[in-house]
Amino acid sequence: MATPPYANPPDAQRTAPGRNLGAVSSLVDPAAAAYADAKTSPFAGPLAGAARWTAGNTPSPGMMSGLVEARLLEALIVVAGARRVLEIGTFTGVGAMTMAAAVGPGGTVTTLEVDEKTAALARRHFDSSPVGDRIELIVGDALQTISQLDGPFDLVYIDAWKSDYPAYYDAVAGKLSDRGVIAADNLFRDGATLDPDAHDEGTVAIREFADRIQRDERMHNALLTIGDGVMLAWRAPAGDGV
Repeated sequence: MATPPYANPPDAQRTAPGRNLGAVSSLVDPAAAAYADAKTSPFAGPLAGAARWTAGNTPSPGMMSGLVEARLLEALIVVAGARRVLEIGTFTGVGAMTMAAAVGPGGTVTTLEVDEKTAALARRHFDSSPVGDRIELIVGDALQTISQLDGPFDLVYIDAWKSDYPAYYDAVAGKLSDRGVIAADNLFRDGATLDPDAHDEGTVAIREFADRIQRDERMHNALLTIGDGVMLAWRAPAGDGV
């Protein structure tokens, strides 16, 4: 196992309770966010180190998966028995490492990152992790890569270019397994999606993404008010009036 790109003293192997390690919208009361963190299983070992390194060494640490959101992704994998995961947007690898632990031996997480320098940081974290061999990191344009990937995927996690969210949805909806789930981050854009005067490209695209899922009769969905807003979407169960 390679030396990790961070150094943690022995007493720093678990994240401090109440320390938010990812983006939380200003719409969420800080006290509630801190309480949620304190009552959520903390990161440990190399995963905690990767999160701590990201928090201290990157200009935008809020881009990594927050503790509560990462554990939600883990829960989705465990409950569904997911074996194949697709992540769009790797950043420093915290989310991918969390999901790789959950898929178990023989499971795979395919994670897509457009920036080679950021991908190199993630690779260092993966190399330090006991579950790093379950992660396939592909560098390049995500939409081009997705078109070349064979499904089905049991979980698709979207956290990349906001302006491409509608295109990501169109690209992955047909690659979802029968009991698969799509999870997407940043549906609130720190409140911008709720502001009728906000018309920047990313915000407009996030609104369209949410509307597209809402209109898709193949799917059921739920927008969760955790972090910066997490959308879950899955195939609608068979039957009338469900």
